[in-house]
Amino acid sequence: MRLVRRAVSTLALAALAAGAGCSDQGPATSGSLSIRLKDAPGDVQHAVVTISQIYLQGTGGRTVLTTTPHTVDLTTLTGTTTASLLDGATVSAGTYGELRFVVTGAYVQVDNGDGTSSIFASSPAYAGLPQGATVAGPLQLPSLAQSGLKVDLGAPLTITGTQTVLVVDFDVSQSFGHATGSGVNGWVMHPVIKGADITLTGSIHATVQLGTNVSLPAVQVDGHAVTLADLSLVLTNTGDNTASTVALTDAGGGVFAADFSDVAPGSYTLGFSLPAGVTSVTTTPASPAPVTVQSGQQATVAFTVTAAQ
Repeated sequence: MRLVRRAVSTLALAALAAGAGCSDQGPATSGSLSIRLKDAPGDVQHAVVTISQIYLQGTGGRTVLTTTPHTVDLTTLTGTTTASLLDGATVSAGTYGELRFVVTGAYVQVDNGDGTSSIFASSPAYAGLPQGATVAGPLQLPSLAQSGLKVDLGAPLTITGTQTVLVVDFDVSQSFGHATGSGVNGWVMHPVIKGADITLTGSIHATVQLGTNVSLPAVQVDGHAVTLADLSLVLTNTGDNTASTVALTDAGGGVFAADFSDVAPGSYTLGFSLPAGVTSVTTTPASPAPVTVQSGQQATVAFTVTAAQ
């Protein structure tokens, strides 16, 4: 029998506890939850699933987050987080041990090794099939349409009124494989979840202000005198040199701010992107400044501009 190499998928669960309904006098009563999918490279040509319900299981029982069906081809999501399954669902504050996806349909298209491919589907009438597709055999979804695919969070997920982003990565190397049995020509979907891969992302809040008797050069930007609002902060990952840029906004009192959210734990540098006419800024602390982002924590950096040219 020809061995079929594994297909690997990754789920990004973004849990944004935004503090809806909370007050300064007591604990938050709810937060909000957003869920997105991304995928890593694999050898299955297409892996399409329809997720018809998402729910959390906690101490208070089941909390249904959405019953809106989403059909997603996991193989098209490599390196992205663009498949949004859920945005801003209100979730009661509490502790949740499980996340479940009810999968009501799916198909895989696999390489036969001879230049052709075959499609295996949960049903020949599955709505997610390509138009005119010929189904070679069944794709079994054991219990996924009833109790749902269980995502064991490892450590309980606690929803409070504080903002947090939870990223869950899981390896589904056993998700799509040949069904066993005499005379069986089919495939089976049975994801294997690695709860140990759970990490909390962090964030960075940065502020910039001019020092005493310090001013920016007298240059024009888009028809107005340059201000700190025309500068941006650039966050660079020291591991792979990927960078993201956020413009400064007026926070009041001469202070300008930029926020970086959903930042993976690790080491970064934070520097400036300058508009035309401004060649350099000198700051305390010196920029680019090293920043360490810890799991579930917010890092802060406060720049004071001591000179500008």
